[in-house]
Amino acid sequence: MKVVTQVKLIPDAAQAPAIAATLYTFNSEANWVSEVAFMNGVPREYALRKLAYAQLKERGLGAQVAQHVIKKVRDAYTTLHAGLRAGNLGRPGSKRRRKAGAKPVVFRPEAAQRYDDRCLSWQYDAQTVSIWTTAGRLKNVRFACSADALKMLQQYRKGESDLIERDGVFYLVAVCEVPEAERCEPDGFIGVDLGIANIATTSTGYQAAGRGLNRYRKRQLALRAKLQKKRTKSAKRRLKERSRREARHVKNTNHIIAKTIVTEAERTSAGISLEELKGIRQRVRLRKPQRVALHSWAFAQLGDFIVYKARRAGVPVVYADPAYTSQQCCECGHIDKKNRASQALFTCRNCGVVAHADRNASHNIARKGDAVWIAGRESRVPATP
Repeated sequence: MKVVTQVKLIPDAAQAPAIAATLYTFNSEANWVSEVAFMNGVPREYALRKLAYAQLKERGLGAQVAQHVIKKVRDAYTTLHAGLRAGNLGRPGSKRRRKAGAKPVVFRPEAAQRYDDRCLSWQYDAQTVSIWTTAGRLKNVRFACSADALKMLQQYRKGESDLIERDGVFYLVAVCEVPEAERCEPDGFIGVDLGIANIATTSTGYQAAGRGLNRYRKRQLALRAKLQKKRTKSAKRRLKERSRREARHVKNTNHIIAKTIVTEAERTSAGISLEELKGIRQRVRLRKPQRVALHSWAFAQLGDFIVYKARRAGVPVVYADPAYTSQQCCECGHIDKKNRASQALFTCRNCGVVAHADRNASHNIARKGDAVWIAGRESRVPATP
């Protein structure tokens, strides 16, 4: 399985301008290739190389780097067209959809640029890299990372790395091919109910309350609004300092929750059953005050963290249909909208069971996950002679 590892570059006073100029040149040339592709009907990658490769070489790019710029542009158009087909940019004929397809793809000056082993080499013992730039090959560019990240790079790094700039700091994001653990035969499934009031509730009793995270989000939202209203230089400086702080906090919280759930599943030799919530933002209709909470809900990120941690631990993961899991009694199976007395209380109208609503839903998800696993498992019945 592929895992990305990020390291921080620490260039000296002479190396930093060269790296910044290189990244700017990459994206400037990518914008030119994008215009060429758009004017020629976005041809395939090989045809686009015929149109742009020679001129990129004349503009000062190396052969391998020129190939990466062309591939970057073609991949961007592939992603755009896939989004249009999937309806991610609005319905056919909508203003947003027409605007997206009526102009060439544009790359930011600090957008990521990929490097392969011909353009970038790693010296792990010295913690330096040698990287191609428009000013020539830069050697002994120092990088910093944790001991675990360095060990991951030494053992599993394979393939390309991306050079990115974030708030004036350069990073390399390397791809590591980590071997997956052998998947075990689960002894039951742990159901995971995802939500906003409670970020995650499992059928084994673990509950990650969302009260602290929701308060943190509201506090950050109010602070951003206050600073944006001032519009002074100091306020803008504070906004820049605080950018992405909320996202980092949410990401760290989701990592902790995912690790807890996967560790419990690994300890009990169980699988994990998750809800299939894709498209929920398009399906659900909420009042305006509730939309901020829904659209800042990072359920997909938490699900991705659980899946990749489970794959590394050899824990099976299945996705279950979330329909009626909050209205169905986990004891008798009775489904009634009135069973959900409140956000936190579940009271079965048939058998009288009283339970926490999210805990009840997690048991239903666990049962559905078991059914999904059995339906997809190979039959072990001996063949009829």
